[in-house]
Parts: sequence; structure tokens; C-alpha cells
Amino acid sequence: MAPILRSEKKIIIAALGLLAGFLIGAAGIGGVILVPSLVYLAGAPIHAAISGAMLSYILTGLIGTFLYAKAKFIRWDMAGWLFAGAIPAALAGAFAAYFAPGALLQAVIAFLAAISGVHTLFFHSDTEASSVHSISNPVLALAGAVTGFASALTGTGGPLVLVPLLLWLGSPVLTAIGLAQAIQLPVSLAATAGNFYNGNLDLRLGGLLAVGMPLGIWLGSKLARALPRPALQCAISLLLITAGVLVLSQVTMHLIP
Repeated sequence: MAPILRSEKKIIIAALGLLAGFLIGAAGIGGVILVPSLVYLAGAPIHAAISGAMLSYILTGLIGTFLYAKAKFIRWDMAGWLFAGAIPAALAGAFAAYFAPGALLQAVIAFLAAISGVHTLFFHSDTEASSVHSISNPVLALAGAVTGFASALTGTGGPLVLVPLLLWLGSPVLTAIGLAQAIQLPVSLAATAGNFYNGNLDLRLGGLLAVGMPLGIWLGSKLARALPRPALQCAISLLLITAGVLVLSQVTMHLIP
């Protein structure tokens, strides 16, 4: 990225932060649009986009966790085990991102998002009646590790990976979203520490993204609590499918000369 951003690019980046915050607050998947949009709309290098996005998720994690904890949608007994797996894995993911090309990994995340969206859309279960007690602590730690590593590696933040994982494991939808909000903070902190150590941290980009995110998260969380539960789950499904198609299309554009 150029040392001085043009005002147009600054506005675009702040607007992307607003949109990502809205989707994160509403359904926990805003991060999936952020890195591709920064690369293709704002002209940011891929590694700068990933590090800037991960830095901005510190703010979204704080705000999202506060809002969902206040509404009593976060299961802290589950969160501890998720964090235990996510923190070291996110640090490892940040180091891996420094060396690995992101196209294939973004394609894997996109495939996971699309398949999870299709599963949730067409194979409904009574999510409020589902027993989250059936999710063992080691499985939660493994889900946290997968979330932390994949999120730090691709710059997707955490919710994109964790929401479908928890829904597949039988978690109620708002519990899944609440835990996805909470996991952003440890994942983004660990990944940002790794990016800082690698000399790969873009403070300017992360700061611009953070400008619009608070308002977006607040608006999104209001929508999530106002919608009926079936409608919210359907919306998550459609957003996951859309996110998967979007990232796959961006990856394809990147690979085609």
C-alpha cells in the first residue's frame, strides 16, 4: 500500500469496515468479505489486508462480546475451551500466513462457508432445543483451534469458521453467534502479535477499518436480536452461501491471468 492513502481509498476502506461490522454484528460472517474487498476494491496487498483486518477485529471482538454478553447470549463455560484452542492456533496461523499463499486457503474457507450454508438452509433442526451439553470440552478446544488457525491464516476473523462449526455440532443459533463474537478478541490479539513479530502489521489500514466498524456492529446486533430465530438462521445460511461464492469468485479472478 502507498505511504499516503488517497482520500477516496480512505473512504472506501472505512465503508468496508462499516459493512463488515454490520455483517459481523448480525450474523458473524463480515470478515469473509473484508480481505478480498480490500485487495480488489482498495488495492491493498494481500498480506497487508490480512494483517489490517486482524487488527481491526480486536475492536469488533470487544464490541461484539460486550453486546452479546449484555444480552446473555454468550456461554462462558464453552468460551473458555474455545479460547484455549484458538489462541495458540491463531499465533501459528499468523506465522503460516507470512509464508503461505492465500488463494487455496481462501478457497477452502469459501467451500466450508457455502457447504455449511447449504446444510443449515435445507437441513433445519430445532436449534433452540438442541443440547449444547453434547459438545465435549475437547471438541470445543479443537473447534477453537481450527477457528484460530484458519482465521489468522486468511484474515476472516473467526466467526465465519466458528458459526458453521457450532451449528453443525447442534448449538443454538444465537449461542453460536455470541461465541463467535467472543472468539474474535483472543484470535485477533494472538494473530496481531504474530503479524507484529513478522513485521507484517499495517496499523494505518487497521485503523481506517475500525472507523466504521462500531456503528456497523451495533446496527447488526440490533437486527440479530429483532429477527425471529428461523428467519435469522435462514439469513445466516444465505449469507454463508453468498460469502462462499464471493470468495471463490475472487480467488478465481486472482488465479486467471
